[in-house]
Amino acid sequence: MKGKIIFWAILIGLLSLVPLTILQNIAPPVLKYPASISNLIQRILGLTIFILMFWQIMLGAYMEKWTEKLGGWVLNFHIREGIIIYSLVILHPLVFVLFRHFSGQGTDPVFVYLGFCVFCQTQLDLYYTLGRTAFWLLTIGVLAGLFRASTPFMRVNWKKFHVVNYAVFLIVGIHGLSLGTDFRSMPFFAFAILAYLLVLFTIIRKIPNVFSTFKNWLNG
Repeated sequence: MKGKIIFWAILIGLLSLVPLTILQNIAPPVLKYPASISNLIQRILGLTIFILMFWQIMLGAYMEKWTEKLGGWVLNFHIREGIIIYSLVILHPLVFVLFRHFSGQGTDPVFVYLGFCVFCQTQLDLYYTLGRTAFWLLTIGVLAGLFRASTPFMRVNWKKFHVVNYAVFLIVGIHGLSLGTDFRSMPFFAFAILAYLLVLFTIIRKIPNVFSTFKNWLNG
């Protein structure tokens, strides 16, 4: 019971960084115009997604230790959190569509979801492309998880696709730090750097296992 309380206290504490950070970077007229409201929602979603993705990766990477200490409910939480994260990820660009509409930039969901650029003309285009890349990579990871029990191929290979979530987190971090003042504001900036370092450390620890998995895959 004590471990469960600590688990939730840490998660709620991390999520509290969202309002603490947002409140530093908004002006009173923010709720006056539809464009500013949609922009505010988008910012809240972005920070929340980053925190939940970090928590999701830390759970998934060390699931055996979590379940050993806290029990099997952690795995169920991990699955539910994944659904919540993907739902928020879908909403994030959808709210961006609304923001562009209300700010007079047009209503073009194709641009928001599929407007990739290979040789981006501006840094802004590059950062938007990173966001789109993260969205579709996460979609691949989510689909792999959903179909792992229903198809023989995914039952064996779903982890190879699910590992893209690490790349998604790193891309989302670059996307957020490049586009948002919130990511670069304290206290969120300190958390973002620490989260990035912990995920990189986890990736480095996992590299031998990843190479071994792909070697076995190639050898049939």
